[in-house]
Amino acid sequence: MTEKTHFGYEQVPPEEKTRRVRGVFDSVADKYDLMNDLMSAGLHRMWKRFTIEMSGVRSGAHVLDIAGGTADITRLFSDRVGPKGTVVLTDVNAAMLSAGRDRMLNEGRLVPAVQCNAESLPFPSRSFDCVCVAFGLRNVTRKEVALAEMHRVLKPGGVTLILEFSHVAEPFRAAYDEASYRYLAESIRMHPDQSQLKGMMQRAGFERVEWFNLTAGVVALHRGYVL
Repeated sequence: MTEKTHFGYEQVPPEEKTRRVRGVFDSVADKYDLMNDLMSAGLHRMWKRFTIEMSGVRSGAHVLDIAGGTADITRLFSDRVGPKGTVVLTDVNAAMLSAGRDRMLNEGRLVPAVQCNAESLPFPSRSFDCVCVAFGLRNVTRKEVALAEMHRVLKPGGVTLILEFSHVAEPFRAAYDEASYRYLAESIRMHPDQSQLKGMMQRAGFERVEWFNLTAGVVALHRGYVL
């Protein structure tokens, strides 16, 4: 039987999802920040700052930003780790990665930018103190594989942070349905809920896994450690 996965509400082969997701983000790369503002009523900035605070990352740390897109998280971590630290910006989509890299360069910030799939990270094991993915895990075809890769590249004592839209409270559902980005809205609803994602992280080897609901559960931040 042919393997299937979700693309929004549709069931498609994994390769088809990867191709379609690439197409979605090719089409929205130059509007992505505006899209985040519309889908979150501007609150995504607060959620991202909370994520940085909960990371515990200090000056000199090495951080991997997966599906970093337009580099919002990369910028915040760059401020936190300082000149002695490193933040690596990654994205599977070339258009999104270019937008993030160019944004950083325009601000006079030089960071490594690597195009790669979260399911096959081109980094040695135990390379990073922190791995973060913000609003990107739901677009990954094989989430379990990506979580295992995140675990692999973390140093002992390292932390992973997953910030993602969750199953939203009823008062917020209409706002998502009215957005012009149908796939993005559907992908939020198909993403594992807080408890399910915690279980997936634990099966990938993460310990002390917990989550924090933000803005009435519109978004959840999951945190887990490699001990």
